[in-house]
Amino acid sequence: MSLLRSLSIFSATETLIALAVFCLIFMVVKSLRKQMIPPGLQSLPGPMAYPLIGNLLEVGKNPHLSLTRMRQKYGDVMKIHIGMRPVLVLSGLETIKQALVRQGGDFMGRPDLYSFRHVADGKSLTFSTDSGEVWRARRKLAQNALKNFASSPSTTSSSICLLEEHVSNEAEHLIMTLQEVMREKKKMDPFRYLVVSVANVVCAICFGKRYSHDDQEFLNLVNVSEEFVDVAASGNPADFIPLFQHLPDKSMKKFKEFNRRFLTFLQRIVKEHYKSFRKDSIRDITDSLIEQSQEKKLDGNAKLQLPSEKIVNLVNDIFGAGFDTVTTALSWCLMYLVVYPEIQKKIQEEIDESIGRARKPRLSDRSLLPYTEAFILEMFRHSSFLPFTIPHCTTTDTALNGYYIPKDMCVFVNQWQVNHDETLWKDPSSFNPERFLTANRKEVIRDESEKVLVFGLGKRRCIGETIARWEVFLFLSTLLQELQFSVTEGVKVDMTPLYGLTMKHKRCEHFQVKLRLPK
Repeated sequence: MSLLRSLSIFSATETLIALAVFCLIFMVVKSLRKQMIPPGLQSLPGPMAYPLIGNLLEVGKNPHLSLTRMRQKYGDVMKIHIGMRPVLVLSGLETIKQALVRQGGDFMGRPDLYSFRHVADGKSLTFSTDSGEVWRARRKLAQNALKNFASSPSTTSSSICLLEEHVSNEAEHLIMTLQEVMREKKKMDPFRYLVVSVANVVCAICFGKRYSHDDQEFLNLVNVSEEFVDVAASGNPADFIPLFQHLPDKSMKKFKEFNRRFLTFLQRIVKEHYKSFRKDSIRDITDSLIEQSQEKKLDGNAKLQLPSEKIVNLVNDIFGAGFDTVTTALSWCLMYLVVYPEIQKKIQEEIDESIGRARKPRLSDRSLLPYTEAFILEMFRHSSFLPFTIPHCTTTDTALNGYYIPKDMCVFVNQWQVNHDETLWKDPSSFNPERFLTANRKEVIRDESEKVLVFGLGKRRCIGETIARWEVFLFLSTLLQELQFSVTEGVKVDMTPLYGLTMKHKRCEHFQVKLRLPK
C-alpha cells in the first residue's frame, strides 16, 4: 500500500514537472516570436491562453458572441488560441474589407483543418488549401458554368431564365404539397418540405433532373445536411487539438459518413453524364463543366483537362453553394414572417400592387418589390446565420492595422459582429426592413445593403452568391403571392440560433399555412 502511494505521488510530481516545463517552453517560444516582429509593427493583442486548451473555454459554444465581446477589449484585429494553434480574428467592416479585398492575396488561403480533409476526399474547391494558378482556373470554370447555365434564356422564352423556370416549378410543387399536408393536419414543420424543393432546384441546374419528395436516397442526403454544417463550423476543437481527432465523436462520425455518401451519389451522376455527353446538347452544369474542361486553356498553352473526379469536386462545391444557404435563408424568412405578421402583410400588399396574381414573380421584378428586397436584407443581417466565413489563412507574412501577422495563420472573419455593429446600424437588435429603404420607400439604399456581410468578400467570396440571392427572392415572393403563414395560436416561436457553419433556428412544428383569397 505504501509502495502504491509512493508511485502515485511520484506520478503526480512528474506530471506537475512536465506541465511546468511545457509552460516555460511555451512562454519562451512566445517571447522569441515577439522579438521577430519587424520594426514599426506591433504584436497582435488578445487574451492570455491556457496551456493545451488555449482560449477554448472563453470562446465557448457561441464563438460569434464571445469573440464579439472580446473585440470590445482587444479591437478589430486580435489573436486567440484554440488549443496550441494561434487564430487571427477579424472584426469591423473596414478592417475586413482591408484584409479580404485590398490585401486579398495575403488572406486568401485556407488552413489545413481536419474536417476539411473529409470534404470531397480533401479535394473540394471551397475548402481546398490550394490557392494557386490551377485553383483559380478551376474556380473560374465553376463560376462560368454556374453563371452561364443558370442565367441562360430558355428555348421557349427569351425573357425567362432557366433558374426562374426551375424555382417557379418547384415553388408550385411546394405550394401544392403544403396545402395537401394542411388538409390532413392542423399544424406542420415546413422545413422538411422546403429543403427538398430547394435541393431540387440545384439538382435541376446541376444534373438536369428533379427528385420526388418520396425518393428515399435523396431524402436521406438532404435531410441530414445539418450534420455537415455542425462539424464544419469555425472553432471545432477537432480541427485544432489533435487529441480530439482520436476521441469517440458521434458528430464527426456522421460528418464523415455524410460526405462519403454524398460523394458516392455525385460520382454516379457524373459517370452517367460522361456516358451520355454530347457536345451539341449541353443539358446542365455538369455537361457544361465537362465541355469547358475539354476546351478551356490554362495560360494559353495546355488544356485544363479535368478527370471525372475533378468534375465531381466542382459539382460538389456548386451544389453546396446553392443548397444549404438558400434552405437556411428561406427557413429564417418563414420564422420572421410568423413572428412579424404585419411585415408579411406589407410584403403581400406590395406583391399584389406591383405584380398581382395573374403571373408568377420574375427576377426582373426585384426593383418593383423594394420592401420584399429590404425584408430579405434584414433577414440576412439580423439572423446572421452565416456568423463567420469559412476560415481563411494568410499566404505570406503581412501586416494589418499596424499589427504583424505571420504566414499560415488561421483567420476567423466575424460577419455576425459587423451585422450587429452599433456604429453601423441604429438599434441593431431590432428587426426593421425599412432601415434599407429610401424615405419614399421606393428603392433599396445600396450603400446600406453593401454593409451586410453574408457571403464573404474578396477572392474567396462564395461562388453561388448571386444564384442564392435570386433563389431566395423568387421562392419567397412566389410563396407569399399565394400563401399565408402563421403559427398555432398561443405558440411562442423560439428564434434562438443554434451555432454552426450556418446557424439554424430550433425547428417549429406549429406552422399553419392557408391559401390567400383573391382580392
